[in-house]
Amino acid sequence: MKKIIVLCFAFVTLFSACDKQNSVEVKDMTMTVEQKVKQYAEVELKTDLSFLSESEKEVLGLMIDIAQIMDDIYWLQTYGDKNEILSLEDPWQKEFALINYGPWDRMSDWKPFIENAKAKLPGVNFYPHDMTKEEFDAFEDESKNSQYTVIRRDETGKLFVKGYYEEYKEHLDKAIALMEKAASITENKGLKNYLEKRIIALKTNEYFDSDMAWMDMKDSNLDFVVGPIENYDDELFGLKTSFEAFVLVKDPEWSNKLSKFIKYLPELQRNLPVDKRYKQETPGTESDLNVYDVLYYGGDCNAAGKTIAINLPNDEKVQLAKGSRRLQLKNAMQAKFDAIVMPIAKQVMNAEDLKKVNFNAFFSNVTFHEVAHGLGIKNVVGSTTPVRKALGSEYSAYEEAKADVLGLYMISELIKKGEVKDLTEEECIATYVSGLFRSIRFGVTEAHGRANIMCFNYFEKNGAFTRDDKGIYNIDYDKARECIQSWAKFLIEMEGNGDMKEAAKYSKANAVVSATLQQDLDRINSQGIPVDIRFKQGRKVLGL
Repeated sequence: MKKIIVLCFAFVTLFSACDKQNSVEVKDMTMTVEQKVKQYAEVELKTDLSFLSESEKEVLGLMIDIAQIMDDIYWLQTYGDKNEILSLEDPWQKEFALINYGPWDRMSDWKPFIENAKAKLPGVNFYPHDMTKEEFDAFEDESKNSQYTVIRRDETGKLFVKGYYEEYKEHLDKAIALMEKAASITENKGLKNYLEKRIIALKTNEYFDSDMAWMDMKDSNLDFVVGPIENYDDELFGLKTSFEAFVLVKDPEWSNKLSKFIKYLPELQRNLPVDKRYKQETPGTESDLNVYDVLYYGGDCNAAGKTIAINLPNDEKVQLAKGSRRLQLKNAMQAKFDAIVMPIAKQVMNAEDLKKVNFNAFFSNVTFHEVAHGLGIKNVVGSTTPVRKALGSEYSAYEEAKADVLGLYMISELIKKGEVKDLTEEECIATYVSGLFRSIRFGVTEAHGRANIMCFNYFEKNGAFTRDDKGIYNIDYDKARECIQSWAKFLIEMEGNGDMKEAAKYSKANAVVSATLQQDLDRINSQGIPVDIRFKQGRKVLGL
């Protein structure tokens, strides 16, 4: 298939990485580190670059170089000196530490796998390791809550705020120099404008202008996004964002199929199964829905479970003004479907439901999950307080659960309208249920895993599927359709009400893996089915 474009890097203000998961205890802890490494199926990230000009290939190489710098910054944010890991004598410990960006198994509740490794701190290196929540609350500095600052102590022990550019200046200056070179080489005006604005953003921590420029940049063969994106690693306050990077090549055929669906967002918003006060906001229709092959992952998105779709920017102001861009990472999805989803489905689904599980449905479910982030409500009903701020550390799990169910809602509505002709509702539902088992393996320590456990438990409790005594699941499609409506209503209202205590109460009670489900997860794990994928990637792999 002919390829067209390259996209690099995800930014907190720009991107929301779907399918970014860490985990619960679903592994046999008697496993050796070698066995743990082999639970990540190795995938080579390559694609046809022959259509790119020589200058575009040069820019692509610079993107990869910058992505590697973002990777280095991420090590500093979440662990510290990477050389400590590189000096490990045991090759399997070293490889597993590189997968996890530290000596903790992200897929097993952050358990250390290296002797004498200290426990992972919830605030990693964003805050002083000895700082208490009470001390932070009493610290009077408005910028302490910024996504782009760290908290440090001065010589007297007092807290002070330090901006990302100042904290990571040595690395960012190298990245900026490479970005300036890329801007001087590119022949695309939109890409050049975006790069120049992004350079300013990296220096000032003000990303709005570069986000808006990125939203307008839709005709470039090369696309580049870089910087701090998601706040998953800050488990103390959910404030600070981690550096990451993607490099992608656009698939025009699939992109053309999907781009037409954006125009339906306002209509789908009006028809949401909630009271009108929860759907008064109008989603932007300048959103960009495209399909890519991914060529490079760096930093946060490369840690343990791999992102397979991107929805950015996260900035609500940009979303309301222009919508967002949804980037579907098709080759990464295909790799996960082939290596993980289908083998799991064969273990847990009955024969008739198994026939309905397919990659087209999996791809569509993930795609519309990303589109669905634009539906619902961004500010608490009757206020200007962002839902993200009101729900705090609970927000990410509820937002991911909402996107899951509204993705199913969207594709169901589009099938009914005749806009999606190559899928059935039942295929999407069956594939979604199968995919839940894959996602639940990543568990409660991270937003996506917690969201999927809540979804699984809601669907099961309300009869969308049942389990027989052999651990085989049977779907009731009529009840599943009812669950899509009622679960969507529940989640949109939870966000719109902005009650963090209520959200935490429900999550605590329902983001729980039951003993029966744990048996099924253990059975899946015993078959040697990979937990996720890892990559061979970079200039050498691509021949650059």
